[in-house]
Amino acid sequence: MNWHRDGGLHFAVGVEDTFVPQAGPGERPIDEYELTEHYDRWHADLGLAVEAGAELVRWGVPWHRIQPEPGRWDWEWLDRVMDRYAELHLRPIVDLMHYGTPLWLERQFANPDYPKLVAEYSARVAERYAHLGVHDYTPVNEPMIHALFSGEYAYWPPYLSGPQGLSTMVGQLARGFVLAQRAMRDVLGDRGVFVHVDAGMRYVGDTEVPEHREHAARLKNQVFLVEDLVTGRVDDAHPLTPHLRANGWNDADLAWFAEAPVLPDVMGVNYYPRHSTEVFEAGVFHGGGFRDPRPTRDDGVTGLNELIREAHTRYGAPVMLTETCVTGSVKERLDWLDESVAALHDLRASGVDVVGYTWWPLFDMYEWTYRHSEQPREAHRLTMGLWRLEERETGLERVRTDIVERFRHHATGG
Repeated sequence: MNWHRDGGLHFAVGVEDTFVPQAGPGERPIDEYELTEHYDRWHADLGLAVEAGAELVRWGVPWHRIQPEPGRWDWEWLDRVMDRYAELHLRPIVDLMHYGTPLWLERQFANPDYPKLVAEYSARVAERYAHLGVHDYTPVNEPMIHALFSGEYAYWPPYLSGPQGLSTMVGQLARGFVLAQRAMRDVLGDRGVFVHVDAGMRYVGDTEVPEHREHAARLKNQVFLVEDLVTGRVDDAHPLTPHLRANGWNDADLAWFAEAPVLPDVMGVNYYPRHSTEVFEAGVFHGGGFRDPRPTRDDGVTGLNELIREAHTRYGAPVMLTETCVTGSVKERLDWLDESVAALHDLRASGVDVVGYTWWPLFDMYEWTYRHSEQPREAHRLTMGLWRLEERETGLERVRTDIVERFRHHATGG
């Protein structure tokens, strides 16, 4: 029986795997494996996941390194990592697209060949590691956040902007998502477990005042847009269909998604209590994103419960909390760990099919603002991990915190 159907609550950790390898004037590439020195320390890092008592690891493949040129594949590093997973009896949930395309792909996600190229890459990974029992995949991580950063805010390649840019990115990411899952299903058959993951976002405050009503309603529906597309839920009755049609979509585009949907085996929700609830204020206007953020409100387990229940009801699949943490002191992280785990147990007791909990990340990471900064790496470190990253002469040491033992307590049935 697959892990998501055995009745248990499975504990996972994540290794931050944002890849935006393209650089430009005033921009540095983001490769979190490079920044955290995971490319060199992967062997020991996976041992940390075992030490923490995790059964699953959300972990991404750096496509830009695996396929450095069209038609050329370099599997050497990835082969060693996957062998290590098998050696440790750890189960990876493999992120195949965590924001970045290879450097050779012109116009990145706006390239008309992107959907078929990402499907080819995904199928090759699935085929290569099926013999090791690697059957769990996230085709695209946080596709709506991705579409916003690359398609509305012009923050990441291909630097599209506005409603037209967002519409283009949504279509390209969703098409790639569908083709990738279909291709992997052809390889893996019933062994494949597809964990769809998007950011859980909530919009509260003055959302019904006239100046915000339309925008807030769009954002509330937009949270689910890519998942609604790939699962065949966007028809003429969908609240965002007029928005898509106004920005270049036609009947054939909508029909393509409706004809052969791909469904989640597990629906993943990413929730950060201090960031996942944005507040509208009467008379105050924000565009969103890093350049013009809306204020946020910490709604703790209330927000978590709402988003988990909503995902379960909307998609009818088992639900996994695929990312959570707070950026703060060890005590603050310990408190949130206890509160969020307890919330999932309560949800399960009430009949919600919650199958997994993920602390993200295993060790500290570096904020995305690093890309547009000239400050050193350490200025962007986020205190989020079970292990702290500490600069030493030998490189970035992983320093154990008290959160490790508490996570292990929960993960092993305490």
